Amino acid sequence: MGYLRLRYYGEVSGYYVENFGCRATQADGAALERQFEERGLVRAASPTQASVVVLNTCTVTTSADQDARAAIRRVRRQNPEARIVVTGCYAQRAPDEIAALPGVDLVIGNSHKHLLAEIALDKDKVHVPTPAFVPLHALAPKSQRPFLACPELSEGTSNQRLADDHRPIFVSDIFAHTELFAAPVFDAANERTRPNLKVQDGCDNRCSFCVIPYVRGQSRSLAPDRIMREVNTLVDAGYREVVISGINLGRWGRDLAPAWVHLGEVATAHVGIAAMADVGTAAPGCPGERSSPAPATLHKSGENRTRSLESLIRTILAQTSLEKLRISSVEPMDWTDDLIALVASSPRIAKHAHVPMQSGSDAVLRRMHRKYRPWHYREKIEKIHTAMPTAAIGADVMVGFPGETDSEFEATRQMIDDLPFTYLHVFTYSPRPGTPAAEMADQVPVHVARERNRILRETAAAKKLAFMRTFVGRSVEAITLNVIGNDADGEFTEALTDNYLKLHLRGRHDPNSWMRASIQDVMDGALVGQ
Repeated sequence: MGYLRLRYYGEVSGYYVENFGCRATQADGAALERQFEERGLVRAASPTQASVVVLNTCTVTTSADQDARAAIRRVRRQNPEARIVVTGCYAQRAPDEIAALPGVDLVIGNSHKHLLAEIALDKDKVHVPTPAFVPLHALAPKSQRPFLACPELSEGTSNQRLADDHRPIFVSDIFAHTELFAAPVFDAANERTRPNLKVQDGCDNRCSFCVIPYVRGQSRSLAPDRIMREVNTLVDAGYREVVISGINLGRWGRDLAPAWVHLGEVATAHVGIAAMADVGTAAPGCPGERSSPAPATLHKSGENRTRSLESLIRTILAQTSLEKLRISSVEPMDWTDDLIALVASSPRIAKHAHVPMQSGSDAVLRRMHRKYRPWHYREKIEKIHTAMPTAAIGADVMVGFPGETDSEFEATRQMIDDLPFTYLHVFTYSPRPGTPAAEMADQVPVHVARERNRILRETAAAKKLAFMRTFVGRSVEAITLNVIGNDADGEFTEALTDNYLKLHLRGRHDPNSWMRASIQDVMDGALVGQ
């Protein structure tokens, strides 16, 4: 039966992976595609043409869960013969909820994502290691456990189990897993010139509103030699810019074994690396707790240093010929003076800093369990702006957090107004099951939170427009994308500047080229130049 099933899936149209959510999820999706391709399957053009449809879900908000459920219904309606496999963060958080949905054949959590293609193609034959199943509610402090999802699951259960109607669920303690998918991802057809490489996953912070640590596990890093191989492969394929990302990118390297770097030559201590890297170590005690590894050190020009994001960036610059490296979101306290100086001084690093803020209110930040105060955050942004006056500086901001008063919101609005942000990602708080914030009193009415969201979005739009107008009459560097458009003045090529601004470059230009452009105007949210 296993052979027949495998032959069946090899003969039909193949697989399709649909991703939801953040860059990390997109990167996981790219690694899933590699799994299927290594087994001889071909990617279908759409879910309607695939025999296996993988929905790689997000669970950061209620609407993310709703999007996943809507996708399940859509695929079932459009392609009733497909095997629907649901994976990702929603699958890790609420496997029984998903397994109960009509049309779902398999639920595979992040804990088993590294085996997904093997399970999906022949779940009866695949060998799945069987550490004890640890329910989600056991991954939090005892005081929080009653509120987390799946309390009905008991410890000691196999990590494969059956839903009520015998559909299998593959979910186990994410904190016991050390796998890290590492496959470059291309966000969309128009950005095939800017691959994204995830070099870190998981998070050791415990923000009161966030479920991500419980569905992605402890912070773990991709080993430097694996990163160098991936980046060099992309460079050899002709890519001119690479974005490095992670769930908590600034923590890269803290979990790795000791290593030495000698003037750009990487010689790492043994870190297991296969098709995916085994990274980090789980603590032998309670789930979710981690051991404290011996401090990892680097030696460069006679100087001992803690392994850090800065050391990784320097190694990429030394070990590859990559023309432009872009750094994705980094938490405020990880923007060290060394990192700021490095980004500011190297022409090979994009002048772009995304620094999550969440709130400008000290009281709200404390309730969020964030590790910085407003004055810390302000200092970091001012240092970045002083070092790089033309850099893009962006932030994530949350409105409507439980108990947020008018004065607390005003503190956030005022800080945004004061600081040199060039764009914002504004989110309305969404309660996540099992998080402390979901149980807090004084939940903000939806209409109040939405109005606060509108106010900040308007402020952000005004600041972005003002920033863009400062470049009129100046020259900028930009990489051309794979999009050709037309407007009243004729044909243009879409491009992205070094400092993260959309550019309409007059005429038709080949994609994946760094060019200098003279900016003439700002129209429809983009610079216009030639």
